[in-house]
Formats: sequence, structure tokens, C-alpha cells
Amino acid sequence: MAVEFTPLSPATILGYPRIGRRRELKRAVEASWAGRTTIDELETTARDLRLATARHLVDLGLDAETAAVPGSFSFYDQVLDAVALLGAVPERFRDLVSTGVSTGSTNESEGALSLEGYFTLARGEGDKPPLEMTKWFDTNYHYLVPEIGPDTPIGFVDDRVVREFTELAHPADGGHAVVTRPVLVGPVTFLLLSKAAGPSRGSQAHPAAGAPDGFHPLDRLDDVVDAYADLLRALAAAGAPWVQLDEPALVTDLLDVPFDEVADAVRRAYARLATDLSPAAGATGTAERPAILVTAPYGDLRSEAGDGLALLAGTDVEAIAVDLVRGAVPAGPVPGLETKTLVAGVIDGHNIWRADLDARLATLDGLSALGSGAVAVGTSTSLLHVPHDVGDEPRLDPDLKTWLAFADQKVAEVVTLATGLAAGRTAVAGALDESTAAVRSRAQAPGVVVPEVRDRTAALTPADVERAPYAERAAAQQARLGLPPLPTTTIGSFPQTAEIRRTRASWARGELSDAEYTAAMRAEIASTVALQEELGLDVLVHGEPERNDMVQYFAEQLDGFATTVHGWVQSYGSRCVRPPILWGDVSRPAPLTVEWTAYAASLTGRPVKGMLTGPVTILAWSFVRDDLPLGDTADQVALALRDEVRDLEGAGVGVVQVDEPALRELLPLRRSAHAGYLDWSVRSFRLSTAGADIATQVHTHLCYSEFGQVIGAIDGLDADVTSVEAARSRMEIVPELADAGYARGIGPGVYDIHSPRVPSVEEVTELVTLAAKSIDPRLVWVNPDCGLKTRGYAETTESLRNLVTAARSVRATL
Repeated sequence: MAVEFTPLSPATILGYPRIGRRRELKRAVEASWAGRTTIDELETTARDLRLATARHLVDLGLDAETAAVPGSFSFYDQVLDAVALLGAVPERFRDLVSTGVSTGSTNESEGALSLEGYFTLARGEGDKPPLEMTKWFDTNYHYLVPEIGPDTPIGFVDDRVVREFTELAHPADGGHAVVTRPVLVGPVTFLLLSKAAGPSRGSQAHPAAGAPDGFHPLDRLDDVVDAYADLLRALAAAGAPWVQLDEPALVTDLLDVPFDEVADAVRRAYARLATDLSPAAGATGTAERPAILVTAPYGDLRSEAGDGLALLAGTDVEAIAVDLVRGAVPAGPVPGLETKTLVAGVIDGHNIWRADLDARLATLDGLSALGSGAVAVGTSTSLLHVPHDVGDEPRLDPDLKTWLAFADQKVAEVVTLATGLAAGRTAVAGALDESTAAVRSRAQAPGVVVPEVRDRTAALTPADVERAPYAERAAAQQARLGLPPLPTTTIGSFPQTAEIRRTRASWARGELSDAEYTAAMRAEIASTVALQEELGLDVLVHGEPERNDMVQYFAEQLDGFATTVHGWVQSYGSRCVRPPILWGDVSRPAPLTVEWTAYAASLTGRPVKGMLTGPVTILAWSFVRDDLPLGDTADQVALALRDEVRDLEGAGVGVVQVDEPALRELLPLRRSAHAGYLDWSVRSFRLSTAGADIATQVHTHLCYSEFGQVIGAIDGLDADVTSVEAARSRMEIVPELADAGYARGIGPGVYDIHSPRVPSVEEVTELVTLAAKSIDPRLVWVNPDCGLKTRGYAETTESLRNLVTAARSVRATL
């Protein structure tokens, strides 16, 4: 007789912030890295955090017994977790995996990584570069890219996910148990996001297994699915009623695999995991697997290429979660859905605006036409992308706070909607009225619409985004700057020491006067300029000691923004940011950066770059308003930056960098929407820079994305110099730029700043030589991958010294 699975809770979420309300996990991880605490102490902190989080979600209204609470914890990254689960470790790190032999109190499975080894894959070690890092779909979250070859070990070697389920279902403290729903990256998405293992990216002493021509990681699907099947059996044996497998790869066509191949992979994977692992009762009376919820966040499952919803409905999984914020509701019944629970993602997990609950409830009412077996209310994505709690923000304007919903408020919205769906509107009438009032208040608030700002953007013409031809600009800039071949520079920020952060915090609390603060920042700038001169860099920066974050710093000075105190969101690993809230029309009441840049320029005869964050990145790394087209908001920000560029020029600054690391990040996940996005995003950058003088050299910077998909846009930015991340991928972008005929300055990064390792002179020389062979060396710049804010001064100084030495060595051969 078939086993009846536990019904999925009518109210659930797809994930929750895992860093802790006060970044407890970040601090614990970094203390362990620094040797101040032990791995056992880190494990204890993480266990306490998982337990507190699960019980907190129950207190917010999620059910403790029906797998409503997702088990979405990670020490660093969910894709790296899948690598560890499978033992899919690149050859250069193979010495880190367990041999399966007991050592003291440790008895790890053969092929498993210790927690120290797990972090080494993320951060690198010695001459072993870490896994490549890139953006997670269209978010500012970064994941680590698995390297999969024909011989990469793959199996179920790490049962951490089972242990984490058990510790909450049977807590050691004897307190309230919570039956969670373990969350994993789905097998198809895992392989589609992987790269084929290629030639060594470290020293010859640690070669990686090479992949033959024509190999794609998806070729290893059967091996990955077999390992997942073993995991599902282990979860069932532990008593897990549900498991969540995230398959966001189904909402994009940017992964260079045709939909038919993806669809075939999905059918094969879930035939094995759902159908072959029969739910028929075994000898012990338990099922072979938990019930399966497959999620497809960040976009619409249905596209011109194929119908992903129909594809999943045709499998034997028990539930499907769809994003109904980015995606549309199908017009009629979906065959196969009648036997499944549809988790309707009507609460936005990607932004922080309070939902119009009455409208969302209407959407839920309309889902009955799809013919699903049951409807549960959920979030469109994991709540990983939003802060914990609006109630933790004492400095936000009280009216603004009523317009917002952070993670905890979104859980409450989900619970309210589930109640309304089950019991009718009268059961939640008070919450609906409150939501409607908040939406109305936001629309009518002063500052949301500023006529002067709207008039200025309406008056723009095509001439406002054009500069003189590049050849004319390049000649004028060389005459002004006199730079050598392969000029060296950095991306902008220098290490932010504890002393710098304490000084900023003391000033913010009123413990330092403005004069004392300015003196402290000037002293740091002077030290940074002197260091760069001593190292021999050609174009200097002021180091940005006054900046807390490359977007927040600008948001604090622009009208139309608000900033938070505790609104932390994970960007990658232990790195967290506080995205500003862009709530109204944007303008610049006063200069933003001129004072600091002009002071740095007064200390040296070498060129100093003015450093600005571009309009697309300011939007991408903020919680942006959803009541105005993004292009219109981008133009408002661009005009504020255009005014800043003119003021920098007026202060004698001859090089201005307008960073756009998020250009690729906001690229729509469907190709059919690319043209519209690239039109407004490129236009907004050019609007911010096109007012510059012909002799002012305009730089931009892009990092940690698949740039091959936006090479045309990179060219369209019309920057004089573009720096890009390239160290982890070993100049992967450079041949693509050469093939595209890119013919302006290019600075492919030669120093991976997201790892603590110091690149040797030989390593940097090799990378510079690769770049100079692919592109006219007269166009090549030598620089790190990104800003140096998160690094220490010792490693930074040594790395930059090696960078300058390598650049001079290659320069001498030209």
C-alpha cells in the first residue's frame, strides 16, 4: 500500500537569512579563520543559530511539525554545500578530503571534506586558487562555481544535512522540536551552474583534471542523481517528511544549454528521485524518500523556449513552488498539477516593499483555475536576499517603516494570506485594511514624486549621452597624463582597518568633531597615497577610508534614499552589506566625493582617480522602488553622478572611475528581455559620464559575472578604460573581448582580492602576458580584480608590489 506523505504546510517560505540578526555567523566564521576560536566553537555557534532561527520562525506563525520551516543554513554558500555533499572536489584540493580512516575523535566518510577543507575551497590556500565565484542569477549574492570533469569524484559522502535535520527534530536542550524541510540546490541546477574542469589554475604541482572537448558537467547527471537518491534515503530514515530541491536554472535561458536538453535532464533526474524511489512502504513501514518540493525562483517557468511548469507537473514530485512576483499565472489548467501542491510565491523574497495583501489574495483565489491538488502560500524566493526585521531599525522614518517588509514581516504576510485563503477575507480583514492603507500612504508621500527631478529627466536628448570619438579622447588623455605602457592602478578602495571603522563609528555617534574626523581621514589618505607612490603605481586612488560601502556612502548623501542600521544581507561567504532603500525621486543636494579626492590629488604629482559608483550598480545594490520603471530611476541617479563628474573636473581631477560591477547582474534571465535592459542600463552610464571633457579619462569596473553575455554592452558603455574580474578565470574574458573587436583600454584583473593568498610575481607575470598576447598591449592596464577594502595591509602591500614588478617586467619586453 502506498505511503501517504505528510501534507505540506499551507504557509511556508523558501529560505531565511542565515547570517544571524547581528551577523553572529559572520563573526564566528571569521574568528575561526583568524585562529581566535576553534572549529568546535564555530560548530556550536552555528548549531545554536540554527535552533534559534527555527524556533523564531515557529513563533512567527510557521508550523513546527509539517516542514513549513526550511533548513536553509550554510556556513558559506549553498552551491559549495552541494560540492561538499558530493565530494566533488577539484584535483588540486584532493589532499583535503578524508581517506575514511579514523583520526582521534574524527571518523569522516571517504571523500568528505572537513569544515576547514570546505573553507579552503572557498578561499584558496598557498598556490591553490579557490573556486571561481560569480553572481547567483540576477541577485547580488555570489556562489562558488563547481569544477566538474569526467573523473571528478561524485557520491553521497557528507551527511551534514541529515545531522542538521536531526538536531532540530530532536534538540539536545530538550526544548521545542522543529521538523524542518532540508533545502538543497537541485541536481540539474548544480550541474548547469558548474564549469567543465579544465587545465590547472594553480601551479603545475597541483594540476586539475582536464575535460575532453565536448564534455559538459551535465554529462555527470546520473552520478549526481544517484548520490542525491542516497541522501533522500538517509533523510527518510531520519524522519524528514519533506525535502526542498531548488531548480532556478529552469527560469533562465542564459546557461547555454537548449531547453530540450534541460527538460530531458529534469525528467531523468526526477524519474530517479521521485518515481524510482517508490513511496511504497518498506519492511519498516517508512517511505524510501521524503516528499519532494521542487522550487523555481527568480523568474517565470514558462517562456518561448518551453514550459517548465508543465515539465515539472509531469514528474512525480509532490509539490512545485513558482515565483508569482516575477512570473505570471497560467491561463488554464496544467496537466499533472492536480496531484500536486502548488506553492504560490506571491510574497516578494527579493525586495523589501510591503505587499498589497488584498491584491495578493486575489491572485491566490485565481489559482483554483490551474487545477492543482492544493495551494500553499509562499515566498517567491528565499528570504536570503532581505534583512531580518524592520522592527530592528530605530532610525528609519516611521512612515517609511510602514511601507516595508523585511524577512520577519514577510513571514507574517505569508501566514496572513494562508489564513485568508483558508478562512476567507473576513478572518484577516484588519491585516488587509492595514496593508491597503500603507500602500496608499506610500503613493502619496512627499518626495516620492519631485517635479523638478521628473522635468530634468524628461528634457534629456540623445546628445546628452555622446562623447567625442575614442581616438580623439585617447590622444588628449595621453598628452595630459603621460602614462607608460601597461599602466598600473588599483580599483579604488584600500584596506579598511579596525581603526578606520572605529573612527567612522565614533564620528557617527558624535564622539568626534567634524574637524577631528576630517583630520583622521586626511591622515589615512596621505598614508595611502604615500604607499602607492612607494610601490610605484602609475594612477593612484585616495583609498576611500571615509566610505562604509560603495553604494551606501552615496545613498546617505542623495535625496530619495534611506539607510538602515541592522539591515545586513549576505553577499558572499562572510561578506555582508546593508543595501540602501531607494524610495523616492533622486537628486544630489551637494558634492559627494570632491573634498577627499581633491585632497589626495594635492599630495602627489601622479594622476589620482575620482571614484564613483555607477547608476546601474546603485540600483542593483539597493532595495529599489517598484513604482517607477528602472530606466527612469537610473536616469535620475545618472544625472546626480553627471553633476559630480563635472565638480571633480573643476577640482582638477583628470581621471574618473564610474564603477558598474552590477551591469551583468541585472541582466534579465530571458534573452527576449535583454535589448530593453541593455538600452536603459548603457544609456544611464553614458548619461553619467558623457559630460566629461575630452581629456578626462573615464574608467569603469565590472566584476564577478559572466561577461561574455554582455560584451556588446561593455563596448557600448564607451568608457576609455574598463577593468574586469579575470584572475580566478585566468583571463577567460580577454579572448572574448579580442574576438568582439574591443579596442579601448582594458584592465583584466591579475590579483584575486577575494582570497587572502598573495599571488607571486610569476603568477601575475603569466596573467599579464596572456592579456598582452590577446589584446593590443597598448590598451592593457594592470590592476587587481576588485577593491581592496576587505584585505589586510600586509597581504595588500606584498600583492601590489608583485603586481608592479610583473607589469614592469612585461613592459620591458614590449
